[in-house]
Amino acid sequence: MIEKSIVKGLVEEWLEGRDYFLVDVSVSADDRIVVEIDHAEGVWIEDCVELSRFIESRLSREEEDYELEVGSAGIGQPFKVLQQYVNHVGSEVDVLTADGRKLHGVLTAAGPEDFEVTMKVKKKLEGEKRPRLVDEAVTLRYTEVKYTKYSISFK
Repeated sequence: MIEKSIVKGLVEEWLEGRDYFLVDVSVSADDRIVVEIDHAEGVWIEDCVELSRFIESRLSREEEDYELEVGSAGIGQPFKVLQQYVNHVGSEVDVLTADGRKLHGVLTAAGPEDFEVTMKVKKKLEGEKRPRLVDEAVTLRYTEVKYTKYSISFK
């Protein structure tokens, strides 16, 4: 079986000097290797092909047969690394908390321990007859969420 650490090392070597970052590497028991990369401005197919060829040039199919898939982190997929949060600051996101709450709002900050989402919530303000929509910021630790993903809207 091909070691995940070897593949990860090869990807990190290829990433040096590039604006891409590693999202995930997985190696299944039957040597199916899946590499996900991302970039603030999107991933180009040519770069996926180049990375795939780079990995293939350093792994021997004679020692072990494998299947290799290199691609971008899908736009509707949950964020896996901090850099994805950082790149999506200012974007609308959907969050599912560990306690089952679904939140929708704008990702306004992302740090190493937590992130902030600003949502529109109805509140009755003092002195007003009817509730109205106001911005409310919620700070969440990464350990408190099941997933966060970019919100796709067709409006």
